[in-house]
Amino acid sequence: MAQHNVYEFHAELNNFKPKIWRRFQISGNKTMAELGYAIMIMFEMQASHLFCFRENRLEALFADLKSKYTEEDIRRVLENSSMNSLAKNIKYEIQSEEMFLDDDEQLLEADKIKLNDLTDRAGWKLTFQYDYGDDWKIDVTLKSVEKQEILLSLLPRVLEGEGFGIIEDVGGVGGLGEFSKVMKKGKGKTYNEYCDWLGITTFDISSFDIEDINFRLTKLVRVYKDIYEYEYEPTKKSMDILLRKYKK
Repeated sequence: MAQHNVYEFHAELNNFKPKIWRRFQISGNKTMAELGYAIMIMFEMQASHLFCFRENRLEALFADLKSKYTEEDIRRVLENSSMNSLAKNIKYEIQSEEMFLDDDEQLLEADKIKLNDLTDRAGWKLTFQYDYGDDWKIDVTLKSVEKQEILLSLLPRVLEGEGFGIIEDVGGVGGLGEFSKVMKKGKGKTYNEYCDWLGITTFDISSFDIEDINFRLTKLVRVYKDIYEYEYEPTKKSMDILLRKYKK
């Protein structure tokens, strides 16, 4: 059996209690976009909005420089044109007409660059951002990279975690918290509106089904890739999996 770099990450929904998190593994041969698709699937994001990763390289750079130089020296170093690319944060995104960059960012195309091409350094931190309106953020930290004899069909896979994930278009973490409270109460006008909207009558924010998530990872990463990179419409079979028709 061939050896592959296996990247292990911890991912957690930013600014939400109770914590919703996943510890998972993915092949180093996967692109940053495919890492994004796996995170979407693990956190119940249904591929209906734009996404990106952001790496705050400036923060790490400044911390390192401050341990070695004065503030005046740092300014002089960063004014050097050869340091311009180092003095920018990184945004990993699929290039499109709708994308934009902040002045302190540079773009790396998420569907063109693989994890193996970036780093094997434990502690590498990223922010995954999905739906720029609801502004969901997932804090992502690389825990380890190990050479393993493993079938690539087994990756990506979740090893452990807690919590259900998000609800699309509910209004971000604030809306998710309110939604969870209303559904737990189980009555009232707002409860009825949520039930009509989503076609459900119960919801448990703490639910976590690792077997179901791993099943969905084997089926949906390719579907999400087709949606984002090739603009293919999902087939009825794919939609049935996405909407969990197999459980009905």
